[in-house]
Amino acid sequence: MRYLLVLLATCSLVPSAYAYDRTKLLESFFSSVMVRGYKFDGGLAYGSGVVVGKNKVLTNCHTFRETEKAWVSRGEDSYKIVSVQANRWHDLCLLKIEDLDVEPVRIGSANSLKKGDEVVSIGHSSGVPTPLTSNGTIKSLFEMDEGKIIRTNAKFALGASGSGLFDSEGRLVGINTFKTGGRNAYFYVLPIEWLAELETRETETAFPIKGDAFWEGIVPDTMPYFLQIAKPQLTEDWNGLEDIATRWVKAQPDNSNAWFELGMASEKLGKHVDADKAYRKSLELDAGNTDALFRIGLMAAANGNQQEAYAISMELNSINKNVAAEYRKALDCQSSC
Repeated sequence: MRYLLVLLATCSLVPSAYAYDRTKLLESFFSSVMVRGYKFDGGLAYGSGVVVGKNKVLTNCHTFRETEKAWVSRGEDSYKIVSVQANRWHDLCLLKIEDLDVEPVRIGSANSLKKGDEVVSIGHSSGVPTPLTSNGTIKSLFEMDEGKIIRTNAKFALGASGSGLFDSEGRLVGINTFKTGGRNAYFYVLPIEWLAELETRETETAFPIKGDAFWEGIVPDTMPYFLQIAKPQLTEDWNGLEDIATRWVKAQPDNSNAWFELGMASEKLGKHVDADKAYRKSLELDAGNTDALFRIGLMAAANGNQQEAYAISMELNSINKNVAAEYRKALDCQSSC
């Protein structure tokens, strides 16, 4: 009963301004578990997981790199891990658990998400025994291996690796996995679509689970472009961003995100004609790229083209009201901030 009361109290922390289905979101709380293991140095490794099937928990593999003995816990109860199916490169592990009487979460789709959509992260950040929530929106989506990597501002901390990201209906859309450093960190989530491939893998029974993940980037230039751009964006190294975006466009000329990043670098470097061309190319490749629309509108307003700026406001509002609200605020800021 105490566990239920804590969950109800935590769920009430989700702001009413966000259009979540609270009843369905509460169901998602009960799918959250902790994943623990003794490390070789005697310390404790810990992360989070989500119940996705009968006696099945989805989590990150990197939690198990330094442990030979791991288990799942929920409240005061602990459960034995019988076996694991692992995709080390994707950093996803599907655990088979003994006697875990927990209703599986409902599965959503990362591929159906759009920028600006509301989401909520639920996991055991900082190792706390009860799940914590963090609400936010989708900031970017990057295609990879028939899924979309999600970047969101729904924060998570140490211990929440392997926790769930849920849509406004309480459906699992991804697994919180890694973030950049710094005050304005980027938070990245693996798509739930990758679960289907994971379920076809052979079972393993031995720990530790070793192997590098795609996002770790021992050699930075070999990382996916959407990860390479994070550092120059956060440090406002616009020449560095221009270099990476130029290479990205050359390697993937049909990628809308690549052209947007090239436009952003050009705009920040004062190359406004080049920026406008890049943004419009981004929009040509993806009419729903609200980032490109956003920047084109702000540039139009700055140049005195209020008609186009207003038209873009209407278009953004038809696509996503959250993004449209941010756009109107940015327009106001151009004249008063």
